[in-house]
Amino acid sequence: MNYKNTLLALCLLAATGTAFAGNPERQGEAGAAQLLINPWARSAGLHSMNTSSVTGTDALYLNVAGLSRINKTQINLSHTRYMSGADINLNSLGFAQRIGSNGAFGISLVALDLGELDLTTTDTPEGSGATFSPSFFNLGVSYSHLFANRVSVGFTVKFVNESIANAGASAMAIDAGVQYVTGEDDNFKFGISLRNVGGKMRFTGEGLGVQNDGNNPTFEYPITYYQRSAEYELPSQLNLGASYDFIIGRTNRLTVLGNFTSNAFSRDLVGGGIEFGLGQNFALRAAYKLELDTPEGSVEASLDNGLAAGMSVSVPLSKESKSRLSFDYGYRNTSIFNGIHNLAVRIDL
Repeated sequence: MNYKNTLLALCLLAATGTAFAGNPERQGEAGAAQLLINPWARSAGLHSMNTSSVTGTDALYLNVAGLSRINKTQINLSHTRYMSGADINLNSLGFAQRIGSNGAFGISLVALDLGELDLTTTDTPEGSGATFSPSFFNLGVSYSHLFANRVSVGFTVKFVNESIANAGASAMAIDAGVQYVTGEDDNFKFGISLRNVGGKMRFTGEGLGVQNDGNNPTFEYPITYYQRSAEYELPSQLNLGASYDFIIGRTNRLTVLGNFTSNAFSRDLVGGGIEFGLGQNFALRAAYKLELDTPEGSVEASLDNGLAAGMSVSVPLSKESKSRLSFDYGYRNTSIFNGIHNLAVRIDL
């Protein structure tokens, strides 16, 4: 493996992300904001600041390069209460399977549950008594490859969909990432990830049709005109992160990490965190995220700036194998409602 070429690829990836990165003036111009909600509890407890060290199914959201750093098979079922009290939830399924000695394949399905909404029309603006439920989901297929236990690379192809009964929008997107591990005990890690790079979305469907009488005095029949909705882009972002593991005793670990996020359609983010691991059985983590150049008290600030915390409890399924059952929890403070809560069950085979 030529590490010089790998480092060159890292630089090119960072430059690519910087090339389309925007500024606060573009805030609100992108759609599909659900792509920026982390559905996985372990990385959510670190405020998605562990670009350099995220592994397994959690890497399907943040940095797909970490997907290949699993033992054999990992299954992750996660439920997220987004802004608790607002009745918005995410349900997620992640699957990772090692292929050969260095590769890994992954699938992720994330669905946003907005509940039942009142159906309103121009004739019944106060509601007709009927309800509808929007369908927002994204499906990702990923591959990651590990080179000599030092450098891992990966990419994800995602299908993004937003729809109601009579209108919808969809697009394809790509994620890519790199992780580099070095140090005497493989305790220094560096990571770069590029997320949500893809085509524009536009709503189409029968719901955009408008009827009139055709303006024909001879033949009176309705004519349907279809309005063309505006296009919108995906919320692309670039993440740069580093971490260092302090080994305590034979099996315990204290990780210190930092991360910078460049958003194409909002302000940049910087943050850091710590994670303490007691062997493979218990982990406790906390992080802090800050949005740069945000006026104090501004209503434009991200809702989940500030503190995040989480924990994991893991137990072996048998003495003969490395199979484990883990329970993960993550919490992110929000400026309104009662925070974001992530609960997950993870099985490692």
